[in-house]
Formats: sequence, structure tokens, C-alpha cells
Amino acid sequence: MPSLSILSRQFARRFSSAALVLIALYIATPAAAEMGNPRVNQVGYPTASKKVATYKTSATASLKWELQQNGKTLIKGKTKPQGSDAASGDTVHHINFSKFKTEGSGYTLVLEGDRSYSFAIGNDLYLPIFYDASRYFYHNRAGIEIKTEYTGGGLGSYAADKKWARPAGHLNKGVNTGDFNVTCWPGTECDYNLSPVKGWYDAGDHGKYVVNGGISAWKVLDIYEWSAKAKRANKKQLAKLADNTFNIPESGNGTSDLLDEARWQLEFLMAMQIPAGHPKAGMVHHKLHDIGWTQLPLAPHMDKHKRALVRPSVTATLNLAAAAAKAARLYRDIDKDFANQCLTAATTAWQAALANPSDFYLFGNDKGGGAYGDGNADDEFFWAATELLLTTGDKQYLPRVENYTVNSNDWAWADTDLPALMSLAVPYGEVDKSIVKKARKQLRKIADGYVETIKDTGYLVPSTPQDYVWGSNNIVANKMILLGHVYGFTGKARYANAFTASMNYLFGNNPMSFSYISGHGENSLAQPHHRFWAGAIDASYPWVPPGALSGGPNSGIQDPVAKAQIPDCPTTPAKCFLDNIHSWSTNEITVNWNSALMWIAAFQHDLGNEI
Repeated sequence: MPSLSILSRQFARRFSSAALVLIALYIATPAAAEMGNPRVNQVGYPTASKKVATYKTSATASLKWELQQNGKTLIKGKTKPQGSDAASGDTVHHINFSKFKTEGSGYTLVLEGDRSYSFAIGNDLYLPIFYDASRYFYHNRAGIEIKTEYTGGGLGSYAADKKWARPAGHLNKGVNTGDFNVTCWPGTECDYNLSPVKGWYDAGDHGKYVVNGGISAWKVLDIYEWSAKAKRANKKQLAKLADNTFNIPESGNGTSDLLDEARWQLEFLMAMQIPAGHPKAGMVHHKLHDIGWTQLPLAPHMDKHKRALVRPSVTATLNLAAAAAKAARLYRDIDKDFANQCLTAATTAWQAALANPSDFYLFGNDKGGGAYGDGNADDEFFWAATELLLTTGDKQYLPRVENYTVNSNDWAWADTDLPALMSLAVPYGEVDKSIVKKARKQLRKIADGYVETIKDTGYLVPSTPQDYVWGSNNIVANKMILLGHVYGFTGKARYANAFTASMNYLFGNNPMSFSYISGHGENSLAQPHHRFWAGAIDASYPWVPPGALSGGPNSGIQDPVAKAQIPDCPTTPAKCFLDNIHSWSTNEITVNWNSALMWIAAFQHDLGNEI
């Protein structure tokens, strides 16, 4: 840095003597304290959990830190230098304050003049987040009026508000063409119309996609099945899913609110199935959306675009088979008629998939919606066969289960073999013990890989630099679901610690010092890419309610806003993120990702309360 005398000579003609005094004071003053460094989970930590925060610094030696509350120092310690974090380029230290187990709020970590965002310690911190994540699905329902009385409340963290209410979307009323009597995409042929009016809007647009909707429904159903039937399940876990907990229109009908919410999506999935008597009966249309892209903002009931069915695919068909088979065994003792409807749809879809194994959808009818193309159905066949085997016990599905080789380490809407392994490992039905043993061995190996990856990262996340792609936060959350399942049948602390460390990343212990979940954390998601939660660009529209999970850092930065503002981000992929409504490649929200948030919030609550 130039000396003060040099600066004085350079600026003597421009600045008064008073200005030079201010310059001198600025140079002599240390850098201002950085808020949000150390990086912490801005919601907080379960009481008995391992608690590690990350401090970004250029220092190479250990530094002294303090845990404070209301200006009072509670404990002290020294950081542990970790070197450089490959995905962010940050040089970091770790702060381990696991020994502090006093429940409370307003805690901060302080060192070197820097201060973290505040956080809490306690065992019930994630129950409100679970309910907020669950409310996401009611807010994004198609085919039903979103009423003020159901926009909040329940056991969530926020009150109902008319700003989130809206008329029913896509019901063929007024300018809204809607989802009644929808025909096939222009240029494709079908001699029938379908009316898939229910379901959840998939993401920032108003499309409804079976391949993403099926895995989303599966995740929601898996929360219930885990809580009801897993080895470590208990009545307290199931109670949080009971009737009258979600504050939805179906509350009070005597059925779990979680199952009621899942049913809204299941009925959409089944309505996408080609009826009997038509070519390829039993196959399922890949997706339904507008013919042409709509702009932001746009409430669903104001959408003027014509809607169309995109041709059926084997992957969509098997999504229905897997999700509906899982649903059939859950509803069996609750609503026998609906369970039978689900099972009929699942078995019919299975037979149709066997008859049309090469009917893939890759791209082509995508003007107005995402492609969700997938050219490999082997994993979907394994997944659907697993769920049907567990539900029916029918040995016809056994060869597909026994002869499939799992090579995946991650899972998502296009890669569905690990959900099959998780179902087999519990298991949720009568199945040979050797199959269970094999599934558990494979899952433990994958989970151990996640544990090792966490150890190698500065921000304690199970992601390599290559994992920061579209929906990177969903990659983290899906890995957490697998870790949760493995902890469930092993009880090993390393999997619980890995799960909690990953949760800490999502809620702020990350290079951005940012909570990727709206409404939870001092510095949290505010502007996801969404056509209705668009208050950032139009004051007549609402801002996002609490409980939405952003897709997160994406080194691909496909949208022009991200390309303009973070052009050098591929070298630091964990920082390729903008909380900007126009950054659809880094900040979109979807049912797939929020169903994962719902699962992990439920599990973190149960973990904190010693499942």
C-alpha cells in the first residue's frame, strides 16, 4: 500500500486538508468486522450434536474464538486450520464447540473482530421447518383455490396471510385454458383427452412433470413410511404427520395430513395414464405444460397459454408404477379403495412399460417447459419392481430386483436405483434376507463415501467440486436421505454426524454464509425463481413464504443474469449462486427439492429427539 505522503502528493490538488485527515484515519483503521464469518447454521444445532462452524481467514496458525450470548462470553477455544477448500477457494479454519449443550437462542461466534450470524441450540428447531417445507406443496397445488385460511398456521412458523391466496389455476375459466380435456402436443397424435387438473406445479413455471413428480411423491410418502415402519420408528415420529397438523383443506378428515397432501399429487400422476382401449394403454404421458414460455410474474389463473400433453415415456410410466405401488401399501389400512386404485395403476403401468421398453422421451416438445429427458430406464425398472415386490409379494418382480447391478453414488429424478435400495434395506415388505443384507451393504459403502468426502471439505459437505451443478443443494439433501436410512439400520454415530454437518451447510455453514431455505436464518433465501412468489419484481405479487429450498450453486450458470454477474464462478463452483429471481439456473425451486427438504427436516427433528 502507498505511504500517506505519497497519497498526499497524488491527491493534493483534489482534496482539502480535512479529506486528507479522513484518508489517514481510514488507512490506520483495521478492516471492518465481517458479519456472517464464522459461517454457522443460522437456525441452530441439536443439543447433543457435533457442532462445527467454519471461519474464512488467511491465517495459517490457530486463532482464539469465543461463543457469546447477549455480549457475554460463555466458552472459549482455538480454531483448527484446515487449509484451502477446493470448491470455494477459501482458506478456512474449523471451530468445534460441540461440548456446549445449553439450550437457548441468540448465540454468536466471535473472533478477530468478526462475528457469525446468530443461531440457537435445542432439539425442536427443525419441527417448524418441516411444517414450512410441507406447506410449500399446498401453496403450489394446481386445480384448487389457495385460500387465506390455509396459507399459514398449522404448526409452522408463519401466520396465514391473504397475500399468498389466489384463485384456482388452470381450470379452463376466463382467459385460463386449463387442464380439463387436454389434448396431445401439436404434431403428435392421440384419440383422447385427459383431465389431470390436480398435482403440484413443478417449479418456477406452471408445468407438471411425471418424472419429477413421481420421485417427489415418493419422498413425501417415504417420510410417512419411515416414521411408521422403520426400525427406529416410534409413535412420536408418526404423531407429527397426523391429521390436523398441516392446516390444509383435508385437515380433519381422519387421515394423516401428509398422506392427504401426497394424494393430491398421486391423483395427478394417475390421471396422466393412457386409458384402456387406446394405443399404448397404461403408458403415462411424460409431462403437461404450456405451449410456449410464460413471463414473470404470472399467477396460475392468469395463464393464457394453451396446455398440452407431451407423449408418453417408459420412464414416466415406471415413475407412476413405483410411486403408486408405495402408496398402495401405505393407504391399504387407511383407504382401501384408494389403495386398490393406486395398485391397479401401478400394475397396469408396469405391464405397459414391459410392452414399450424403448419409448424414451429426450427432447422435442419443450417450448414452454423443461425437457426432463432420460434415455435409460434400467434404474426405473429396478425401482418400480422393488416397490411392487414389497407391496404385493409377487415373485414376477423378483428377477428385476435380483439381477440389477447398482453402480450409482447419487440419486435424482433421472437416477432412481438408490431409492429402491433404501426401500429394500428397511425393508417395508416381506423379502428374502439376503436381498436386505445386500442392499444394506451397498448403502453403507455409499454412505461411507459421503462421510469421507465431508472430511475432505472445508465446509463439511458431502459434495465434490464436480457436484455443484443445477440443483446442487438437492444433491446434498438426497445424500442426507440416504445417510438417514443408513443411520436407521446401523445406529452408527458417524452417519448421524454426517447428516447434521450436511444440514449445517444448507442453513449457512457454506462459502456464501447463506441459508438456502427461505425464512430461516438472518441471511436467507428471498428471491427464488417463481412466477407467483414474485414480489421482487412486482409489488402486487407476494414474496416467498418460509420453507422453500433453492437449487443453489451451479457452475453451469445457464441463465444470462448469473453469467453477467458471476462470470468467473466455474473456478469456485461453490460460489456460483445469486439470490435473484431471474437466476433460474442457480435459484429455482421445485417439488423434487422441497420434498427432500421436508424429509431431512423431519429426520433432523427426530434425530435431535433420539429416534
